[in-house]
Formats: sequence, C-alpha cells, structure tokens
Amino acid sequence: MLAVPTIAVANGQQPFTSPPLDKRSYRRMMIALLAAGIATFADLYAIQGVLPVLSRALEIGPSDAALMVSAATVGLAAGVLGWAWLADRIGRLASMRIAVAGAVVLSLASCFAPSFHTLLVLRFGSGMVLGAVPVLAVAYVHENVSGGRAAAAATAYISGTTIGGAAGRVIAGPLAPWIGWRGALLVVSGVCLVAAVVFLLLAPRSANPVRIRQPQLTRIRSALGRTVLLRLYLQALLLTSCFVAVYNFLAFRLEAPPFALSAALASLIFLTYGAGTLTSRLAGAWLPRLGNRRTTLIALTGMFCGVAVMTIDVLPVVIAGLTVFTGGFFLAHASAVATSGTASDPEHRGQTGALYNISFYLGSGVGGWLLGLVFEHAGWTAMSLAVAMTICLMVVVSGSGKDPGQVPHPGPAQRQGHDHARLAPPRELSGSLRPKVFRRDLQSHRGDVAPGERGFALDPDAPEGRLRLEDQQCT
Repeated sequence: MLAVPTIAVANGQQPFTSPPLDKRSYRRMMIALLAAGIATFADLYAIQGVLPVLSRALEIGPSDAALMVSAATVGLAAGVLGWAWLADRIGRLASMRIAVAGAVVLSLASCFAPSFHTLLVLRFGSGMVLGAVPVLAVAYVHENVSGGRAAAAATAYISGTTIGGAAGRVIAGPLAPWIGWRGALLVVSGVCLVAAVVFLLLAPRSANPVRIRQPQLTRIRSALGRTVLLRLYLQALLLTSCFVAVYNFLAFRLEAPPFALSAALASLIFLTYGAGTLTSRLAGAWLPRLGNRRTTLIALTGMFCGVAVMTIDVLPVVIAGLTVFTGGFFLAHASAVATSGTASDPEHRGQTGALYNISFYLGSGVGGWLLGLVFEHAGWTAMSLAVAMTICLMVVVSGSGKDPGQVPHPGPAQRQGHDHARLAPPRELSGSLRPKVFRRDLQSHRGDVAPGERGFALDPDAPEGRLRLEDQQCT
C-alpha cells in the first residue's frame, strides 16, 4: 500500500474512505517523473556539451558561448511564477504536460536558428516553457503521496534530471565535431521527444488535487516568510552558480594545454553525471535519518574536496575530482528539493517551488556566468578559488538556525498562534473516542477532509505499530 494510511478523529463527523494511489499508479508516476526530468534537462543543458564547437562556429568567446546556457536558465527563472499561477487554475499535471510538449517544439526550432541572437531568444523562450516542470514536479508528487514515498518520488525526478543532463551533453558533445552543433542538438531533441511522450502517456492524474483559495501574492509572502525556506533559496542560488561554472568551462580547459583533448573526448566529462544519479537517490534514504543539515554538509564537503582536486593538472585526478564534486552537488540539491516540499504548507508548495527554482536558475544563468568571467580573465585556479569560497559561504548558510529537515509542518492553527489539541496514542483511546482508520492523507487531500480534523499517520520508517502525529489541522 503506497499512500500513508491515516487514523483520523473527526469533530462530530464520520470520516470517509477513498482509495490511495495504488501500486501501479505509483510506479507510473515514478517513471513519468523520471522521463520528465530527462526531457527537461537534456533539452536545457545539451548545448553545454557543444559550447567549444559552437564558439568556433559562431566566432564568439567562451563567456559569450556560455550565454546560451544562461539564456535558458534565466528564462526558466522568469517563467516559474507564471506557471505556478496557471497551475492553480488548470492543474499541475496539465501545466507540466503543456510545458513538456512546448519545450520539444522550441528545442527543434533552436537547431535551425539562423544567427547567434535568434538562438539566444529561442533558448530564453525554451527556458520559460520548461519552467513548469521543476517548479511543479514536487507539488504534483505531494498531491499523490506523502512521507518517505514523496521523498522517493521527488528524488526519482532529480535522478531523471541527472540522467537527462548527462545524456544531453554526452550525446551532443561527441557528435558535434562530426555533424556540427546543429545536428548534435537535433539528435538530442529526438531523445527529448521520446521522453516527453513517455511522460504524457504515463503520468497519472491526481485523484484529489490541492484546492487553492488564497491569492498568489499572499502565498508568495508566506513562501518568503519562513527563515528555513529563505536559507534553502540562498543555498540554491550559490549551489548552482558553482556547478554551472565548473561544467561550462572545464571543457575549454581540457581542450587547452596541458591536456589538449579533442572536443569529442572533452565532452565525455559529462559521464560523471552518473555520480549525481546515485547520490540524488541517496538523499531519499539519508534525509529521514540525518536531516537536511547533515546531509547538506556531507554534500558540500564533497564539492569542496572535488573542486580542490581539480586544480591538479593530471587528467585522471581531474575526472575523480569532478565525480566527487558532481555527487556532492546532486546530494545537496536533492536534499534541498525534498526539504522545501515538506517544510512548506500544502497550499504554498507551488510558490515555494517557484521561488526555489528562481534562485536555482538565477544562480545558473547569472552566478555561473560571473564565475566564468573569472576563468576567462584569470584562469582555472582563480575560478576554483572563487568556487571554494562560495562553497564555504554555503556551509555557513546551511549550518545556521534550525535544520529545515527537522522542522514540523506548520498547520493553519499554528500560523495563527493557536495550540493544537493533543491526541493520545490509539492504545489509550476507547469507546467513542477510538479513531477509525481510513486511507486518506491529510496533507495530500486536505480539500476532502472535514474542518478541524486531526489525525495519526503510520510512519513507514518506524517500528511496526508505532504511530506519529500528523502536525496538521484542516480548516
């Protein structure tokens, strides 16, 4: 049984039953999210694998070529709030379907862009369209499942992003010297088309989508009103600045002395994304035991060691350092994505996801480009030092205040300053007070639960029979 069973006590009303997301639908959702991540990030980052070839073909410098990545990621950051607004009206899954289909069309158009500036505009538009997927994926997950299964589904999506990011770069990079950057991107667009079809066919509809009654501005204020979420936003901006800078400019370094690799060989560095696929899955297992802070500190330690090792001019050492750096990044990112979903209110998750993604992709588009200017003017060692200093700043940010992975979900009564009534464990309840079991998740389906209802939920990670109180009261 895949939805967390809930034991509820209604205030004068009988709870009702409704089937949870069944095993088959849950598996379909996991595969669909994996495909969505592949389609989105193969399209978004494939061009990063052909930057050296594109730079020579269009006769532009490395920092100008890197604007192709920045244009898409800034476009994504610009579009996420619009997608959050639209999703409140037509649904999260419907919005994601429109975005994935539209992104494939713009991806194909980019392959035939006649000029540098046209390509920049198309990349910006593609980013705006793709913004629906990362901003809505976690909220869509929480509409269907909760607890450990929600974390597993969220990290499945992150795994898809690592596979897509790696596949786009690894396919396009080696092909570009042979068939040109346009032909290489066209092949990747075909892969995105297949992944998009898988997502469109398999993603299950949400049986009980969260009903939103508050205006968007109110929900944005709420998503900005918690210190734990603000730290996650700042961490996202700094995290992706470091990551994109390393991957944007490492290929340029490897094509220059003392390595002097061909463009095809240099592009194979993106195979190290496999480390990210593994560590993003680890986040789902580590978060319940270690919390977000410890998981993130382990990740940042890996990133720091990796970028330090990459300053050594020995190719196997550089690859080893990049592997550790990549694994650390995706561990931190997956941890933050899962934590942002659980640390926000159900009605504010769309806006929380939007703000996280704005920070994440502004870091990619602006922070990564600024660090690239350091590379272009002062070299790899200077840029590595700047990245290491940024990682140290992230350690300070993530280590301050309460651990967002251990902050209880705030119900409406808590936000209004009221105390919840404490419910005794079921073994202490008797007679008319004994709760009845029904398969309903208060977080995922709060629109269908009676006002004032409280509940227990079985903790899948706890010893058999142990109950934990859902920190939730429906209004």
